[in-house]
Amino acid sequence: MTSEINKGPLLGMRHVQTMLIFLNITCLYIGRLNVGVSVVAMTNADSTNPDFKEYDWSLAQKSYIISSFFWGYIFTQFLGGYLCKKFGVKSVMLWGSFASGVCSALTPVFIGFGGWQGYCGIRVLMGFAQGLIFPCIHQHLARWSPPAERNRLGALSHTGIECGNVCAMFLSGMIAKSAIGWPGISYVSAGVAFAWCLFWAIFAADNAVESRYISDAELEYIESSLKHNEDYHKTIIPIPWKAICTSAPFLALLVARCCESWGLSTLQAQIPTYMNGVLDMDMKSNAFFSALPFLAMWLMSYVYLITADVLLAGNKLSLTALRKTFNSLAFWIPSATLIGIGFLDQDQKNLAIVLMTISVGVNSGATIGTSLNTIDLSPNHASILMGIVNTAANVVPIVTPLIVGLIVKEDTNRSEWQVIFIIASVLFFFGNCVFLFFGTAVSQPWDAEDYLQLRHPELALVPALQGATKDMPKKTSDSLDR
Repeated sequence: MTSEINKGPLLGMRHVQTMLIFLNITCLYIGRLNVGVSVVAMTNADSTNPDFKEYDWSLAQKSYIISSFFWGYIFTQFLGGYLCKKFGVKSVMLWGSFASGVCSALTPVFIGFGGWQGYCGIRVLMGFAQGLIFPCIHQHLARWSPPAERNRLGALSHTGIECGNVCAMFLSGMIAKSAIGWPGISYVSAGVAFAWCLFWAIFAADNAVESRYISDAELEYIESSLKHNEDYHKTIIPIPWKAICTSAPFLALLVARCCESWGLSTLQAQIPTYMNGVLDMDMKSNAFFSALPFLAMWLMSYVYLITADVLLAGNKLSLTALRKTFNSLAFWIPSATLIGIGFLDQDQKNLAIVLMTISVGVNSGATIGTSLNTIDLSPNHASILMGIVNTAANVVPIVTPLIVGLIVKEDTNRSEWQVIFIIASVLFFFGNCVFLFFGTAVSQPWDAEDYLQLRHPELALVPALQGATKDMPKKTSDSLDR
């Protein structure tokens, strides 16, 4: 009976937090990725709604627009990790998401006044806002997820990536064809962001202890399973920078995420242009077939999730073996199919769509494979690890559209697209090899709350310098007084 009570309710506030994160990621990705469809709509009004202004932008200018989001995004990852430790996840995610929604709402205004340069400018500001959020998400999952449920809750929340991809591709195309035209894409994106902020403000909490709606049984279940000190939620744990930066498992994760970012960002940003140029699809069919790979990705994410639950529950695989197996599927199958895609043209459009759908669909396994690995390696420093990984991995989407702009001079040229897909294929293969050799899902020694104090007692002063002296254990405070 006691064991049953300690497990908490089958559905509880930890699942509400998971759903809120899922919806947040969906909203963020709608705002982030609708640019691929928007650019096509704005430069080819006849295929969408001719009542709205058409722009004559070059391929290079379109590449700048697509990559500009990440110019801002990479600069606030570390800041997001720091701010959520200092001010709490709830506040940082609320204001970051609200600011992203404001940027979406202002996008048509900036384009009207500044053309493609104005579009780049508002995308940079949106990147600044969204860059704060993903480190917070991983910290939130670490604080709310019992270890036995961490893989499940983390994977469920991250299926918002695939949902956001589908909505950005499919719904954006439909909106562009509608009476509100391409400006409506930005207005709808802003609306869903503001709606999410309202739900987050009501139901979110930085941890289970601070939640107004959690039951006593669920609170006991979560807090007892995390096995931390009594003052854990009030203490700022010093960050072991040297140990993190010299950790082979963490560096392997970093390499894998950068390689995956190259391959997937190429597909995310360039599918509408590829479909329109090489396969000669109009905007209506382009919207559907551009979204189809990401619809497959969304559905496959649940296949991976259920399979992972079965394998872990039956002790068929360790968590490390599970992550490496899923990551191999997510990286190496696209590595093979991308090469095939590069050899196809509009006479083989059905085969191209099938291979594209397979490539993107199976890649959803990377969420369980590597995306959640930051929480495995260090629950206490998950936001910091995510800040480092996301900074490096999101430099890549700045580069990939620029590389496409350099290589692809004519978007109807199959041989030029072939080079783009082969580059992505090689990086997919290499990234997984590194993760197979050096990756792990085992918590690292430097995750310990007292790791720096035990190795370097003088570094126990760090929390005091951060204004947390009053929350430190009495022994440490006494030593500071002496």
